[in-house]
Amino acid sequence: MLIEVNFLDYIDFLKFKSEDGKKYVWDDIRKKWYVLQPEEMVRQLVVEHLYRTVGYNKNRIQLEKFLKVNTLERRCDILIYDDDIQPYFLIECKRPEIEINQKVFDQVALYNIELQVDFLMVTNGIQTYCCKIHQEEKTYQFLDYIPK
Repeated sequence: MLIEVNFLDYIDFLKFKSEDGKKYVWDDIRKKWYVLQPEEMVRQLVVEHLYRTVGYNKNRIQLEKFLKVNTLERRCDILIYDDDIQPYFLIECKRPEIEINQKVFDQVALYNIELQVDFLMVTNGIQTYCCKIHQEEKTYQFLDYIPK
């Protein structure tokens, strides 16, 4: 179930700079400038939406968390923690030209083997899908909203 959200509504909240012929975007979570790549733009716009509209506390958002899945090291894009500081919501961001397909869902599901979050979301900034994970039943349910 596709979620209708226009992340570009948040572009005016982002800070940009140019230096040595490169464009950068300010990451308010990590307090650092990052080269403006398409996936980084999607990640920053999603964070602004999560903070400004959905109501997540920036102190509970971690970007580019390293995970060990089996013997491989992986990195998830956005991880949100609950009030008990436990992983709660995992978000995978892709460049706008990357289609959200089964391969992307498989990637985020693989990360969730380690994290065991309640909610998963995948987005390329244009297409956004979110689901509730029912751990004990080993099932999931697509949502038409981003959970608060």
